[in-house]
Amino acid sequence: MAERQVLKKYVPRLATLQAVCEVNYGRLIRLLPDLDHDNLEYRFGVASGLCYLIRIQLCEPYTTTLEMRQVSEGMPTYLQPVMQVRLYHDARMAEVLGFQHMGKFRASYPYPNRLMHQRNEKELVNHFLADWLVFCLQHRADNSIRQNTD
Repeated sequence: MAERQVLKKYVPRLATLQAVCEVNYGRLIRLLPDLDHDNLEYRFGVASGLCYLIRIQLCEPYTTTLEMRQVSEGMPTYLQPVMQVRLYHDARMAEVLGFQHMGKFRASYPYPNRLMHQRNEKELVNHFLADWLVFCLQHRADNSIRQNTD
């Protein structure tokens, strides 16, 4: 008779998530000098036909909401990653609100689940944002374009 393994409930590590969100905030501040203006768009060219687009959607006194997406020529839009990020200026943190048109991540998920979220999905998407930001910082020197979308 096969033994059934009982998985423990995942308990999020709040300190780890906060640390990633704080580092992401610092990277976004370095990457986007005009973070306090609505409707600005930044493009970071990486290679021919590939860039990262960051669009500032909403600026409020204590928060800024932006969208970050990968734009790849010749690839269908549904295969191009997109995320919504909110910066909390008083807490100096940046948190992913939505990824691939899925939003409101829970702190943890039972696994397996109907949508096949990872147990620590919220933490993972914030780490993914960290990877994107490092990549953009490495390629920003001569390849960034700032434009007003009004």
